[in-house]
Amino acid sequence: MSETTTESVAAAAAIPAERHNRKLRKGVVISKSGNKTIVVQSERRRVHPEYGKVVRQFKKYHVHDERNEAKVGDRVEIVECRPLSSLKHWRLLAVVAAEGAQQA
Repeated sequence: MSETTTESVAAAAAIPAERHNRKLRKGVVISKSGNKTIVVQSERRRVHPEYGKVVRQFKKYHVHDERNEAKVGDRVEIVECRPLSSLKHWRLLAVVAAEGAQQA
């Protein structure tokens, strides 16, 4: 094989295969539930179909935090993943803002 072909094959192998579209959510850490687990609350706003009022809806997600980096009060970004336990189907992608940064 030529050198360029070998390089292109190596470069193609280094790029991970495209994953399916995974759901992304942003929310606030409301609890640390044991080791490597956090509970994130996400808010969704929608207009009520009949009355036109903006209604806030909340949902809690149990999230896998591999490095125990998120603290209660942090704003985080989470992504859907394979089931890790009976409740955990999400993992921590990034800590967007630390708790102290929100109050400033």
